[in-house]
Amino acid sequence: METMYTVKVEEPTPAVGNRPSAGPVYRSIYAKNGLLEMPKGIESPWDFFSGAVKRYPENQMLGHRQVVNGKVGTYVWQTYEEVYHKVMKIGSCMRSCGINPGDRCGIYGSNCPEWVIAMEACTSQGIVYVPLYDTLGANAVEFIIGHAEISTAFVQEIKIPSILACLPRCGAHLKTIVSFGGVTSAQKEEAGQWGTSCFSWEEFISSDNSNPRLPAKNKDDICTIMYTSGTTGDPKGVLITNSAVVAQVMNTEHLLLETDKVVTEEDSYFSFLPLAHIFDQIIENYCIYKGASIGFWRGDVRYLMDDIQELKPTIFCGVPRVYDRIYAGINHKIATGGVLAKMLFQIAYEQKLRNLKRGMKQHEASPFFDKLVFHKIKQGLGGRIRLLISGAAPLPRHVEEFLRVVGCCVLVQGYGLTESCSGCFTSIANVFSMVGTVGVPASTIEARLESVPEMGYNALSQALPRGEICLRGTTLFSGYHKRPDLMDEVLIDGWFHTGDIGEWQQDGAMKIIDRKKNIFKLSQGEYVAVEHVESAYMQCPLIASVWVYGNSFESFLVGVAVPERKPLEDWAASNNVIGNFEEICKHPKAKKHILDELNTTGRKHELKGFEMLKAVYLETAPFDIERGLITPTFKLKRPQLLKYYKECIDGLYQEAKGSATAC
Repeated sequence: METMYTVKVEEPTPAVGNRPSAGPVYRSIYAKNGLLEMPKGIESPWDFFSGAVKRYPENQMLGHRQVVNGKVGTYVWQTYEEVYHKVMKIGSCMRSCGINPGDRCGIYGSNCPEWVIAMEACTSQGIVYVPLYDTLGANAVEFIIGHAEISTAFVQEIKIPSILACLPRCGAHLKTIVSFGGVTSAQKEEAGQWGTSCFSWEEFISSDNSNPRLPAKNKDDICTIMYTSGTTGDPKGVLITNSAVVAQVMNTEHLLLETDKVVTEEDSYFSFLPLAHIFDQIIENYCIYKGASIGFWRGDVRYLMDDIQELKPTIFCGVPRVYDRIYAGINHKIATGGVLAKMLFQIAYEQKLRNLKRGMKQHEASPFFDKLVFHKIKQGLGGRIRLLISGAAPLPRHVEEFLRVVGCCVLVQGYGLTESCSGCFTSIANVFSMVGTVGVPASTIEARLESVPEMGYNALSQALPRGEICLRGTTLFSGYHKRPDLMDEVLIDGWFHTGDIGEWQQDGAMKIIDRKKNIFKLSQGEYVAVEHVESAYMQCPLIASVWVYGNSFESFLVGVAVPERKPLEDWAASNNVIGNFEEICKHPKAKKHILDELNTTGRKHELKGFEMLKAVYLETAPFDIERGLITPTFKLKRPQLLKYYKECIDGLYQEAKGSATAC
């Protein structure tokens, strides 16, 4: 009998008036007697850090690689006690500048020790920290400074010019800039023209010697305002309380305690996912709570793997795009290896996969082949990884299965939003049936599905309940900064409506299958759930990315695809298509080949006839943040993609109708 990992706590709700029906309410089996209660004595994230300082003062806390004369060295560490003294000095200086509890302070830059020190300094004084990041759009930093009324900003040295450029329009709010490193006299002079003071890190940290009393922390106080990377409109400031952060950290501890191994002071975490996002902040707060070490990358993706090799972390968090690249890199090495090596790999893979499917734990499934075959892959991530975590978007099933087999470590994926303070669902370690799902509700959350009749999703279906995922619990946000009106759209009858479409599995796990808003109607009246279509096409091994487009004035779909370079160049060499990669992508034969392969893949995944592509444009450059085509969590920004590729899309429709050649 299959194990059920959820328990029903409320019966379904039938449709009433304009309100659609909703399915039963479920909790995780690890919270079957009630949602996880918070420990006494922990009121805010500050208690995690200050408690760790008392327990682990000499432990390595924050590490970075120093670069001297162009040469990078080993990791240099600051202990918990050393960081604490800096945090207290920074906090004291902030109060001397007139920043009081409840005021807002910005933090702008890549992950580094100074980012965390600034964050802890804010929490020490009850000051609300607000991550600033330009990947939300060209004017996002300026917008956030004004909208949140930020008076002080801690800024990475290379971002100082960007922040100074904002002063003509937000100087009325921003009065103090503190660099993570140094500042020039010219920069100080430029800031001064707008009445703003500019300090180097060392200047600010030594500018005040007083030792103010730490203010009392209240669990209901706002800890941070996280501006979301929405696909349209201005960023929304998500209000997250101290209690929500504490609850999420304790949820992480509780789930690992129940299902695997909790983090200890012996663990080390590799910090490269943006601290400006809630996912990484929760993980780092948890590591701090447990006295673990946090090592930062250099901020350059070219040296990412080198930094990992040097740090040798035990915990690694990534988003699907990162794991996709790891998967592709490993497969490339296997494909270019010898025949015997490939055969041995396949034998090892199939045996371990069978054992995992039978319910054996990761370390039990194939210790022989782990040592003989898979240990080389583990070495690629430093050799000490014991826990891989994936979030931000659903991890493709084939990638998750592959990494569970070859990684020699536990892999779990979760699902969450800024509004749910990171993970609200998470898969359970060593439960292989959860591959392809985001697991069960967190111990702090109750969940249900709400029917979406216009998309054909029925939350009351006995066979396969499907609908919009709705949440309530202790890790949800408290509102949108200065936008209470937006709450009416997402909080209905006490339930937060995520906009994501889920499907309950037989074991109680949730599978993300669609997005409620990403649906459009074709001219013949057929509805297209575009993310479902793109997910199917992404299984085609010839492409790295795809964007599918349609509208109610046309009867069919077109798309823009980014091909995988080597497979397309290999195909071109075998089919007498001459030229470099860019020239191949423009060749009619190459476009037809990719289009045929995409639709073959679509048919394999049971796409309907109207969901097939009629024309495709081959893009040589990946969709990127710099052009505003994707969010920082790699979700497609559809309005921006349409604007960028408008001429191509028009041409594709003309081509498909036989009246012109696209692009």
